[in-house]
Amino acid sequence: MGTLLDTSAIGGCNPEAAICTRGVTRDFQAGQQTITVLHGIDLDIRAGEMTFLVGESGSGKTTLISIMCGILWPTLGEVKVFGTDIYDLGDSELVEFRLANIGFIFQQYNLIPSIDAASNAAVPLIAQGMERHEARTRAVAMLEKLNIGDQANKLPSQLSGGQQQRVAIARALVHEPRLVVCDEPTAALDASSGRRVMDLLREVAVAENRACIIVTHDNRIFDLADRILVLEDGRITHDGREMPEGH
Repeated sequence: MGTLLDTSAIGGCNPEAAICTRGVTRDFQAGQQTITVLHGIDLDIRAGEMTFLVGESGSGKTTLISIMCGILWPTLGEVKVFGTDIYDLGDSELVEFRLANIGFIFQQYNLIPSIDAASNAAVPLIAQGMERHEARTRAVAMLEKLNIGDQANKLPSQLSGGQQQRVAIARALVHEPRLVVCDEPTAALDASSGRRVMDLLREVAVAENRACIIVTHDNRIFDLADRILVLEDGRITHDGREMPEGH
């Protein structure tokens, strides 16, 4: 276990933070037992940076990013995304906010099996009301950036795991969201493809008014992080430019 960070002086949310969490706790029920997965997380994610979230399986990483994206409600605490307290929004407002501002790349690709790669990548644009032909054209252009433009007309079942992952990445980036959240985006990719994906993430997702959070165990890409947060047993134990010794 690393040395716990002193968060006593953090106080209220920084209005310039892309994401701000204060006192975020998440409990789950397991029969009669209450299990606390996150213990009062105080954190500011800065725009213009690629932030890595690292930790052992079960440390709470996926729970934390799900809460920061408005997918999973915290038991206690406050979450602001670009100044909006997302858990003060109504259900439909929260859905609209996520659609307009957040791109997700999760371990489960969640591709629609009955439509081709380009149509899968175009889903966020169509959901925003873009005409289907234009949405598909933009989606194909994003697939080409990921070096799978030649797979645009194939169904997910006709693609390899790595190709499916890149379609999921294209879907997350195609609408140019302000926040991109990735859960192990390079896990199914070789070193060269992984670097290409990370370069694209930096190109599209890292800007003064955007932020990118990446959950990863891939030590091949740690050098690309602007900031590395280590989560242990539901607490942030390290916040720095490089991985601490012993990890």
